[in-house]
Amino acid sequence: MSATLADAQPETITGATLAQFIGTTRYYRYTMGLILTDGAAYLVRNGAAWLLDIVASARLVPAVRRAEFECWTLRVDLTKHCAEVVCTDGNGEREANILYRQPVGYTDFPLAELKLYVVADSDPGKVVMLASEY
Repeated sequence: MSATLADAQPETITGATLAQFIGTTRYYRYTMGLILTDGAAYLVRNGAAWLLDIVASARLVPAVRRAEFECWTLRVDLTKHCAEVVCTDGNGEREANILYRQPVGYTDFPLAELKLYVVADSDPGKVVMLASEY
C-alpha cells in the first residue's frame, strides 16, 4: 500500500503539472499519521514538503484532529514572497469554519494559490490529496 518518497531532482511546480493528478496509483506514508496521494507526494518531492509539514503539525490542534474533512488553502503573494495557510472544515472561510491559520514569512512557492483536501480514512490516518484528486 505505501511507497517511499525517494529523493530525485526537483521539478518546478506548475498548475498544468498539478492538474494532471486526477487520482492516485499509490499511497505514501508521511508523518503524524498522514497518507499522501501521488499529487501530494509530488509536492513533497519538488520543494513543498514544508507545506505538508504545516498540515502534519496541525494534527496537534484538537479541532483539526477531529475534523472528518479539511480544506487547506495556500495563498501566496508572489511579489512579496510571503503566504498564508488556512484550514477550514470545507464550508467556506467564515471565522466559524476556520480550524487553523498560519502565516508563512517567506516562500518561493511558484503558484498564487493551492488547495489540498485531507479526508479521514478507515485506516488510522488521514489522506492528503490535491483538490484535483478528490
